[in-house]
Formats: sequence, structure tokens, C-alpha cells
Amino acid sequence: MDIPARLERIEAQLAIQQLAVRYARAADTRDLDAMVALFAPDRGFGDWGANRVELRAFFDRVLRRFYRSMHQVVGHVVDLDGDDAAHGTVYCRAEHEDRGTWVIMAICYDDRYLRVDGEWYFERRTVDHWYSCDVLERPHGPGFQSWPGHEHHRPSLPHRFPTWEPFWRSTPGLADELSESP
Repeated sequence: MDIPARLERIEAQLAIQQLAVRYARAADTRDLDAMVALFAPDRGFGDWGANRVELRAFFDRVLRRFYRSMHQVVGHVVDLDGDDAAHGTVYCRAEHEDRGTWVIMAICYDDRYLRVDGEWYFERRTVDHWYSCDVLERPHGPGFQSWPGHEHHRPSLPHRFPTWEPFWRSTPGLADELSESP
């Protein structure tokens, strides 16, 4: 790759990585306009909304479920799919103040990114998590979901990863042994 192409690739990756950090900051500061501006214009966002107006309403509802939050981006992998498209995975540890509890949550975002008029945006975000629990507890089974009022939001990780089950199938019984609660 020549130097201009390498620089363009680096700039794209850095711009995309900023999306995740800006999303976390917008969520934690309850800046709905900044949050919605991170998403590509004139797109549908699946269950989150058909356009930016609906997307803003979705985030408004979600962010009113808890008082204070802190989303820490702890890792971000970006794969470029061409000049104007990419996909990536963001790991995040989030903390939420909710009616006298302080809930921690380990989150994984699977993202699609799109460049429109030279600017990178989220095209779509899918959110999964490993667990949630009060900061004074340890995550534990069987559901790994200990956030009152959020029982419907069951963790799908790590089982959603396509390599998870095949890895453990090679040593029958070991996964059960390692994941048993004391």
C-alpha cells in the first residue's frame, strides 16, 4: 500500500474509533442530539427507530431507565470493508445508578459503519452483554442478569459467538465444571 492509502486507512480507523467514545460520552452526559448525530442520516436503525427522530426517542426512553452512568470503552476492533464501509466490535464496561443500586454491566457492541460525504457514522449497532449485577455482587448464574427491572434483557454472551460452543465441545463436561457456582 502506498503512503496516501495507508494514511487514509489510519484516518478512517481513528475516526471510527472516536464514534464509540463519543457514543459513551453522549450517553453519560445525556446529550441526545450528540448521540443521534453519530448515526448515518437517512437510514433505518432496526428496533431502535426508522429515522433519527425515532432514534432520539428510543435513546430518551433507554437513558431514563437509570439516573447516572459511566460507559468505559475498553477495546475496539475495526475492519474496513472498502472506502466507505466498515464493521467492528466494541467492548464496554458500563456502570449505572438505579434506585439505590450501582449496577455494572459487561457489554459488546457489534457495529456497522458508513462514510457519508467524508464523515464516518454508525450505520447500525447491536448490543449484547455477558452479565449485569450490583457492584457489591459478583456476576453469577444461571441467568447472569441481576438488575431488577431489566430481567427481560437476558445476556446472550458468550454463547452468541460462533466459536464458543465448538471450542467447549472438544472437552465434554469441562465447561460445566468450570462454570459451576461454589
